[in-house]
Amino acid sequence: MAGLVTIPWYATVFRGDKLEEALKEIAPVAVRYGASAYFVHRNRDDRYKFTHGIQFADHSDWERFWGGPEMTRFRVAAQSLYQVPVLYTWNDISIEGRLDDVAPVQSGQAPAGAFGDTV
Repeated sequence: MAGLVTIPWYATVFRGDKLEEALKEIAPVAVRYGASAYFVHRNRDDRYKFTHGIQFADHSDWERFWGGPEMTRFRVAAQSLYQVPVLYTWNDISIEGRLDDVAPVQSGQAPAGAFGDTV
């Protein structure tokens, strides 16, 4: 089943900007291991807090990425930039969407299948 891995990174003192740059470099590497999407979000209230997300069709692709040479080198090279432990989680995807996936609705009309509509 497709899943989204979320990795909470927390930067060490005064290293938030450096961790952000390092995560921006490593995140796209996941595509080489079969990821269909990735993101890095930086918290606005706590600038040391990052959420790194990667979507995979198969859990074994995630394991290959996390244990692969690029990610291993990243964790070693950037170890002074983040706090340990790093506890990632695998989440099964139930549903997701984007604005691009939704058909436009005219003003005053409910979208097809909205609550209360008969399908």
